[in-house]
Amino acid sequence: MAMTDNTAPVTWLTREAYDRLKAELARLIESRPAVAAEINERREEGDLKENGGYHAAREEQGKQEARIRQLQDVLRVAKVGEPPTKDGIGGPGMVVTVRFDDDAESETFLIGSREETATADIEVYSAQSPLGRALTGTRVGETREYVTPNGTTVTVTLLEARAYLG
Repeated sequence: MAMTDNTAPVTWLTREAYDRLKAELARLIESRPAVAAEINERREEGDLKENGGYHAAREEQGKQEARIRQLQDVLRVAKVGEPPTKDGIGGPGMVVTVRFDDDAESETFLIGSREETATADIEVYSAQSPLGRALTGTRVGETREYVTPNGTTVTVTLLEARAYLG
């Protein structure tokens, strides 16, 4: 997530990701009657205490409704646009490579939304996470400190920042 005007959280998404999520939401909403019909069919099979099909259908309905709410939340605060084009500065929509001071190895991840990378195999950190906030606005070669949720102060150096292209 990124912040605009410091009050409203937004999730940066490419047009492709936004369209993909909108289509998924439409499919899920469209399938609600079929799921309800499945539950009704299973209910008619008899004793609900021992009706595994009924309980499975209800569980599936719960998962579907949770995903619908999640998609609605993401799309409600989505900022749709082209990925950032200015390489060399950390922020939402950027794939960054960093080195933590206590580790010789570097790590590469996207600052953004997991919804953006549904088909990609890349680690994602929210721009609102302590690490994401520390790296937003950081230029390649700069070092920043941030505090983890458990209170540990961590130092990180930005080695590379390039636009996420999906």
